[in-house]
Amino acid sequence: MAAPDPKRLARVFKALSNPNRLELFLSLLEESRLDLAKGRVHDCFLAPILQKLDLAIGAPTVSHHVKELADAGLIDTERDGKQLVCTVRPEVMRELRELFGAG
Repeated sequence: MAAPDPKRLARVFKALSNPNRLELFLSLLEESRLDLAKGRVHDCFLAPILQKLDLAIGAPTVSHHVKELADAGLIDTERDGKQLVCTVRPEVMRELRELFGAG
């Protein structure tokens, strides 16, 4: 295992330190968990996830949170028409599991 990059990890942990961002990320992760376990990437449409979460924040704030998660390297985003598709990056999840000894 390569030594972890402290600056990169600091960006990841900073992104996850906001409760709304953490809740959003955990929901994205839950949606993609089965495919990640199989080593496949799973795309998640953001709108249905937001409806389930019932966060008391507006669209500009959601956009900011998604951008922070993407900038930290936790997710990739892509437009599909008017929908925003988010993909949890499996390599980051592997890195975090290795860091915390969860293999």
